[in-house]
Order: sequence, then C-alpha cells, then structure tokens
Amino acid sequence: MKISGEFGKIVIDGKEYSKDIVINKGKIEKRKKKVSKEFKEKGGHTPLTDKEDIPWKCKTLLIGTGFEGALPIDEKVSKKASKKGVELKIMKTGDLINHINELENMNDINAIIHITC
Repeated sequence: MKISGEFGKIVIDGKEYSKDIVINKGKIEKRKKKVSKEFKEKGGHTPLTDKEDIPWKCKTLLIGTGFEGALPIDEKVSKKASKKGVELKIMKTGDLINHINELENMNDINAIIHITC
C-alpha cells in the first residue's frame, strides 16, 4: 500500500480521499461517524468513539488524528482495545502516512484516518 497526503486529502495507491477513512483488512471505506456526532463538542470535532464500527479484528489499530492532531478520541476506545488485545498506535496523520509507508505489509493492521485538521 502506497500512501501520501497533505491537509485535506490523502492518496492511497493512486486514489484520492478527502473524507475520513477506515482501512479494514486492506479495504478502504468512508468512516461512518454519524453515531459519534452526539459527542461533538460545540465548535469542535466529532470524536472517535466506541459507538462506531471500529475494525477490531487486527493485532494493531493505527489511528491518524489529522495533520494537526485535532481528532479527539474517547477514552472508551483505549479501554475496548485493551480488552480485545489490540495495540493502539495513535499519531498525527502525516506521521501515520510515514509509518504505513515503512511497513512491509498491512497484515493484521487496520487504520482509522482523519484527513483534515
């Protein structure tokens, strides 16, 4: 998987994405954050919550928090990951892109990537 990006977009294997995405077993889909909207703080962002369809079937879950690191992550996500035995790696999206590009493969690794902020 070859990934690049900048504020507002990322490109994975030649395809451009401008909305938050989820990589689940190599498949790329839009992040369905509607269930987390109720936790959106006034003027803030919709946080990543355990109410979302998080791709837990992996050894490692990468979370890109945006190019400025502004995506809030509910503490229940960390607790649920711990219960499921999934290692969380949380980093700014630019750092996540570099990390993915350094990997030999994405076997047993899923990701949630916030594209902006």
